[in-house]
Amino acid sequence: MQFTDQPASAEGPSNKPSRKKPIFPVLEPLRNYLKLHGREVRLPVSYRDLIQHITYSVPLRDKHNQETLWETALYDMRHWDFIREGLVQMYAILKTEGDLSYTKHLDVARIDFCSFANSNPFRIRIVNKFNDNYDHYYIKQADASRIYGLELEHLLSPNRITFFTHHNTLVEEHIPGIPGDIFIKNFFADPQTNKIRLSKEFVKFNERCFVRLLGDMRAYNFVVDITPDIEDYQYRIRAIDFDQQSYEGRKTLYIPQFFKENNAFVELCLKYLNKDSIEQYQTEERTMMAFRVASSRFRLMELLNIMAKDRQISSPEKLLQLKTQLGEHFNNPAFFKCHSMGQLVKRQLKQTLQKNLALIQKNLSKFED
Repeated sequence: MQFTDQPASAEGPSNKPSRKKPIFPVLEPLRNYLKLHGREVRLPVSYRDLIQHITYSVPLRDKHNQETLWETALYDMRHWDFIREGLVQMYAILKTEGDLSYTKHLDVARIDFCSFANSNPFRIRIVNKFNDNYDHYYIKQADASRIYGLELEHLLSPNRITFFTHHNTLVEEHIPGIPGDIFIKNFFADPQTNKIRLSKEFVKFNERCFVRLLGDMRAYNFVVDITPDIEDYQYRIRAIDFDQQSYEGRKTLYIPQFFKENNAFVELCLKYLNKDSIEQYQTEERTMMAFRVASSRFRLMELLNIMAKDRQISSPEKLLQLKTQLGEHFNNPAFFKCHSMGQLVKRQLKQTLQKNLALIQKNLSKFED
């Protein structure tokens, strides 16, 4: 994918995903995969418990007293003890493989609810009563698109993600970092921000999303993780919303550079990177993804085979649009033969990574000889 196009225009045609994506059911083959790989576990509290027993809620404001998209949910005491105990136990499942011996000093500080997002998530704040340190995790409706997205992120990205499912409940760990829109607002003008390294990371993130067809990576759907380095800072951009995994029909919705919300990142890349540097970083990212494909090929193939047979994670119209656009983009009629979004993801991975995989295999053959 070329990174030489101009940033998305605010006056141009809209590049927004569908207004409301439906929740897709987790079918039996995917459920069996989750059980086999330790993702499906018995959870003490369900999404239904949290949503059904809300007594009332109040708007949540941030530390600057500004309104957020979240509300703080409050519960009747008849249900609170059960919910509180279950949420603490769930945190232990996420963090200590269910060892409850470390939970005696933990408590639920707050339960936030967001009606804006597709999955209507709950954000749970767990606090250490001894030192007031806190952590978060999320409880959402189990959506097949999101689960495929989370698992592909775990297998193909530089990051590992802990999540569990139980029937119609999905529990995700909190992904730390500065939301992209907040980073643009508060850090772009900071003289300590290394704009060249940040540009490099956005190019790599842009490539990752397109290769594995993760959509809707507008600035507020990813975070920027900053790590102090020997003499400067390193940056890692991480997706935090996965429900647009291979759902939409337009090709550009899988390429972060084409969202006007990301224009600041795109302008940075065009200012500080030349064509050769951009192509180098894209190749680096594809090479690293190819190594991850090679190292997890059996589990990845198992997941993609299940995904390929799942015809419920998008609509026939969106599938037709996306396979047509990808087939024309790569001038490869093999895309036109795909009958599901899962097959498209398999074809896309093969199309974008086959050269890198061939080089890896060639080098391994030399080593073995």
